[in-house]
Amino acid sequence: MSQHSSLKARGFGVKHRNVLKRFERIKKLKADGRWQDVMSPFGLPKIKSVKIKVKKIKAEAKTDAAAPAGAPAAAAPAKTEAKPKAGK
Repeated sequence: MSQHSSLKARGFGVKHRNVLKRFERIKKLKADGRWQDVMSPFGLPKIKSVKIKVKKIKAEAKTDAAAPAGAPAAAAPAKTEAKPKAGK
């Protein structure tokens, strides 16, 4: 009998967490340049944890490959700017 796909381990630490451990907060502070070696590991400032959304690139790559090699770049449809909605 095989294991159900939802029960398989996909990797440790991949899931987004809002609360970071102390060493993770220090690591992030060091990366931001806000950590000094003389600072205490207790009473650390709060760290904003941002969830990163990954966009799918496959659809764009297929449309680029489908375009003829000699086609000008201007042939792509231009994006229009959104107009602000009227207030209530």
